Amino acid sequence: MTMKFVDSHAHINSEEFQNDRDQVIARASQEDIQAILCPVELTEPKNLQTALDLIEKHENIFAAAGVHPHNAKDFHAGVASILKQWASEKKICAVGEIGLDFHYNFSSPQEQGRVFRNQLNLAQDLDLPVVIHSRNAADEIAVAIEKEGFSNGGVLHCFTENWEFGEHMLEHDFLISFSGILTYPNAQSLRDVAAKLPLDKILIETDSPYLVPVPYRGKIKRNEPLYVKEVAKTLAIIKKLDLGEIARMTSQNFSALFPFEI
Repeated sequence: MTMKFVDSHAHINSEEFQNDRDQVIARASQEDIQAILCPVELTEPKNLQTALDLIEKHENIFAAAGVHPHNAKDFHAGVASILKQWASEKKICAVGEIGLDFHYNFSSPQEQGRVFRNQLNLAQDLDLPVVIHSRNAADEIAVAIEKEGFSNGGVLHCFTENWEFGEHMLEHDFLISFSGILTYPNAQSLRDVAAKLPLDKILIETDSPYLVPVPYRGKIKRNEPLYVKEVAKTLAIIKKLDLGEIARMTSQNFSALFPFEI
């Protein structure tokens, strides 16, 4: 029986794929990647149209849409209107990626917090889960979820925070998604978190074109969805399970969260 995988987070609408996007998608399909979730940045009109074209052309590509914390300073009422429109037309299955990033602070912490809470409330109103980006912001993310009364769950994408934060978010119906970082030699603390998490709460992703996994790290410059299998292989070692079970469960977790059959 063929193993089927899901890449729960890949920016395949980005400019890094403009010259060979169709080939990248075809390679993923040939390597048994059965679904890809593409997060759409609502402050970038060019990438918006690319994403629209992708989800209309490929039935196994799903979209989330939102304003990344880096771009919180560019959030405006028109962005919220686009989000509502896409949701009403069922073009998106989640709001994201949204969240807080206190490592770079490309937008001020105050702007990030305001826009994050705004989008949590939008997602609640639209009855959609969220895809959350958290970097050096675990406590603030948890507080915002509590204060806004957000109850639709979602994904903590590219998880790098500690076990306590992950455990807390499980209680709020979030899944934890691991990227190629899980394969890095210096990421033992992250692998320790993965070891503790129930398998039915885990997703895998590439975060393409970023975070090339081992053994390709340093050999290629751009990540792409087919390499999600390397994350799955590392997770299989951590969990002491065969790769097929990792593929089955992470795919099942994805389809349970998002209202699509895969």
